[in-house]
Amino acid sequence: MKKPIRRSAKLFVIPIVLFSFLFAANVSSGSRRGLKRMPAPVPAASVSSAMVYDSLQLGGMGLSQEAFMYGLAGFNHLLADGKLRNDSVIAIVDFSLPSTQKRLFVIDVKNSRLLFNTLVSHGRNSGKLNATSFSNAINSHKSSLGFYITDNTYIGEHGLSLRLKGTEKGINDNAMSRAIVMHGASYVNEDFAQNQGYIGRSFGCPAIPDEIHEEVIEALKGGTCLFIYSDNKNYIAHSKMLKSNKALAMSTPVL
Repeated sequence: MKKPIRRSAKLFVIPIVLFSFLFAANVSSGSRRGLKRMPAPVPAASVSSAMVYDSLQLGGMGLSQEAFMYGLAGFNHLLADGKLRNDSVIAIVDFSLPSTQKRLFVIDVKNSRLLFNTLVSHGRNSGKLNATSFSNAINSHKSSLGFYITDNTYIGEHGLSLRLKGTEKGINDNAMSRAIVMHGASYVNEDFAQNQGYIGRSFGCPAIPDEIHEEVIEALKGGTCLFIYSDNKNYIAHSKMLKSNKALAMSTPVL
């Protein structure tokens, strides 16, 4: 079986600059590489999140700039509220991408490093190749969008697994009762994708390749922000995390 490739970016040393971007829900389009462009910079003491996005070439790997900026807004919101123990790393799952594409990005925003980029499953009732339907309901077998905080690990049916706590009421706060966890799965691999046209699907868990799951879980366990994103209009309209003025005003990594 072809092993999934662990993809990491070279370490980029980015100078601390005296500006940042205020994030807006309605981002405008048009940049030199065809990516969505953020509003004009305003003074702030931080490394620009747009610079991190560009320097790691995340757009070329498929991660949308909107997913990245929304993710950092929520990351900083949770960090400011004292809910995260890991102040360096954010994991973003971009469900606007098909399951055959490596759509889990684990990013060290403090040091501007891409730690992991790998395949990740969605729920079997969320769609086949693409995840288009989401639910917070027990036994729905669908994925839930939104912001999570990683909890403790345990050894279960799929080996080392990571419990996830949903932070958004009515959107993903049933994650614990639904047993939505990150775990390894034999059906999440490139061979499966080539043979079937899509990777295997879970009961709603973000399952990742067996060959790398322990490394990823060890990097994320115990209080790290996980953001599961889709360009889903219903989620974007109803997420209080995304509409929070506090989150939108803090759209750059905390150094």
